[in-house]
Amino acid sequence: MKGIILVAGNGTRLAPLTFSVSKPLLPVYDKPMIYYPLTTLIQAGIKDVLIITNAKDKQKFETLFGTGAELGMNISYEVQHVQRGIADAFMVGEKFIGNDNVCLILGDNIYHGDSMLPQLKASARLQNGAEIYGYHVADPRRFGVAVFDQNKNVTAVEEKPAEPKSNLAVTGLYFFDNSVVEIAKHIQPSKRGELEITDVINEYIKRGNCKLNELGKDVIWMDVGTFQSLNKASSLVETLQNVTSKYVACIEEQAFDAGFINNKQLGNTIEKQKKSDYGKYLESVYNANCQAQKEAQNITEHFLDKYQNQSTKLR
Repeated sequence: MKGIILVAGNGTRLAPLTFSVSKPLLPVYDKPMIYYPLTTLIQAGIKDVLIITNAKDKQKFETLFGTGAELGMNISYEVQHVQRGIADAFMVGEKFIGNDNVCLILGDNIYHGDSMLPQLKASARLQNGAEIYGYHVADPRRFGVAVFDQNKNVTAVEEKPAEPKSNLAVTGLYFFDNSVVEIAKHIQPSKRGELEITDVINEYIKRGNCKLNELGKDVIWMDVGTFQSLNKASSLVETLQNVTSKYVACIEEQAFDAGFINNKQLGNTIEKQKKSDYGKYLESVYNANCQAQKEAQNITEHFLDKYQNQSTKLR
């Protein structure tokens, strides 16, 4: 499974902030917005990631992540020269996808919640079809909305309906098998001139091959596209970190937890940011890991010594 983060939009709803800074590079509390969707891909166990950006911002993302080697990942970049909609990401990323299945996540979507982690790992093992994620919202008219039959099977996804048939919004996280590339190539632009991701999803539904995962009540999902949601997300992250003393979307820690890097490699990421609170948190994680490794080694040596002593007595 490969991953795509789509960050090619112009962020016009956040002007004038986005006149000089790409929306996914704006801070959500203490880290760039794109750290949050990247964290979701890492938690799913996805190491190969393509960032689709616009031409003017490509170098900024390359400066931020490079090749992804520090995270034990392979990160590459492509430009979406014309804004043709979300589904166009599969054409832009066709060479990157190759013969693999793919997860697409929008660069302004934030997910947080432990109950989601097993779902992500299961979705990343998808063999065929599609898996999408739904979240109960107060105003579904702003989103693509799931439609159900009397047996609670998904029969369609309606894009920003005037009269929603449910309050379950389809979030910006999608898992597809490799046929998504050909499906995306054959859909027609909508009235607003875009290749809609809902049309791709509806094709999978029509084939009877789309699963919808409802996010649990403990999961937070935010589409950070307005000033209000940006401020709310920042306040929420600050509160979570203060209450739990654990950073949200610390990509280096997530890469370590996922087994992408070892503790020595984690330590190597600290130097360039050690003066920031983020860097100090990373250092505390690194030191805690070192202490845990030392204690584990001492326990192992204790039992080895005990075993050797018993062996000597038996002789």
